[in-house]
Amino acid sequence: MTLLLAAACSDAITPTSPAPGDLALSHGRGHGDLSDVGLELVAAGFTQPVGIVNSGDDSDRLFVIDQVGRVMIIREDGTVAPTPFLDVSAKIVPLNRFYDERGLLGLAFHPKFEENGKFYVYYSRPYAAGEPRPAPGYNHVARIAEYRVMLGNPDLADPTSERVVLEVDKPQSNHNGGTIAFGPKDGYLYISIGDGGGANDVGLGHVEDWYAVNRGGNGQDVEANLLGNILRIDVDGARPYAIPRDNPLVGKPGRDELFAWGFRNPWRFSFDSKGDHDLIVGDAGQNRWEEVSVAVNGGNYGWNVKEGRHCFSTATPNADLPSCPNAVPANNGTATPAGPLIDPVIEYRNLKQGAVNGGIGLVVVGGNVYRGSDVKPLKGLYVFGDWSDSFGGPPTGELFAATPGGPDWPFRKIVLATSPDGELHERVLGFGEDRHRELYLTTTSLSGPAGTTGKVFRFIDVTRHHDDDGDQ
Repeated sequence: MTLLLAAACSDAITPTSPAPGDLALSHGRGHGDLSDVGLELVAAGFTQPVGIVNSGDDSDRLFVIDQVGRVMIIREDGTVAPTPFLDVSAKIVPLNRFYDERGLLGLAFHPKFEENGKFYVYYSRPYAAGEPRPAPGYNHVARIAEYRVMLGNPDLADPTSERVVLEVDKPQSNHNGGTIAFGPKDGYLYISIGDGGGANDVGLGHVEDWYAVNRGGNGQDVEANLLGNILRIDVDGARPYAIPRDNPLVGKPGRDELFAWGFRNPWRFSFDSKGDHDLIVGDAGQNRWEEVSVAVNGGNYGWNVKEGRHCFSTATPNADLPSCPNAVPANNGTATPAGPLIDPVIEYRNLKQGAVNGGIGLVVVGGNVYRGSDVKPLKGLYVFGDWSDSFGGPPTGELFAATPGGPDWPFRKIVLATSPDGELHERVLGFGEDRHRELYLTTTSLSGPAGTTGKVFRFIDVTRHHDDDGDQ
């Protein structure tokens, strides 16, 4: 973490420069042989499985988060339970079947789930008739809710047990973040929430901040709302929740729930299950740059002063500004603390810049550091993906492996040994681990929450897999 902060503080002004991540991808440095990595289909028939988690108990069940409002169980024998573990489809906003970023987005089991049966979900609910909104035109409410498992049936949640923990008004339908997870070291609940939606971090529900060059926005504001941040709360300390005493803004101006800020749309994050348990966040870019960052307590990740490592302009979002601040100045006239804008550890150009410029896909999807034992080529690597290269046409999601360490993590594409042409031919939605730290991937063929093309895959080492099957 010290290296990251030192790099971010090195200059008062950040010049626009080539992306180190692009060079790392093109040259593939820092990796061993990934040619034996493949995928094995575990289950299919879902709609939009945006993630998969295990419950932390001694079962081998996997819980699939389907955006349309259902949590489904993949049982220990590999079959999918016909009855949802939880169904909140009647509580979420009506979804656009062609594309939508709302719905059931996150699931996290309490660290003491075996004892208390508690788990938590993140979903998008509509405003009730006559319910006040911060301003006309607000789109929906992001809700974090607690549930309990049904007594006597561990495969069913008690639908009457819902307790609302936290709600956040959302001005637009997109940029919802949506991951929730308990910190492995502190037991607190972490929540990712995007900047509110739209483009440039401006418009309805987007406030002014300390950086006068760009209009907006919520990413750099720490007091007006909870948008554009990673939150951290204590669900055990009080009702509806307590604030951890070491949250960075406790006793200072700003919202006490904040852990880190300066994000655009931190769609998927994860904790490394070993080592320092780094919090690794995939943050979806806008017109030019996709990024992955290591989030630390009180860290500011730059949006909308920067997009990735590059100087962003709300006036000309298709072109980097020649320079911008590399830190929030002291006495900036707002509650945003002075300090560095921390650059991502992974960055790549998206296809809005064009394939001729080295663009890759449209949206980064944060993954996991592989800590299992079955896929030796991935040991210790951060596996992540890109959603697809277009909203229409065939799905073209891609998978990558990066070597953690330092301010710039080298990465390269995973060419799948289980695919005739090495390609995935799916849209990447999310990643997850089982209780043995083996890695899973969730995908779909469609752009929106419709149909039954959603799948769950397991990462495999094809050489070991063939040996296990007796196929030499």
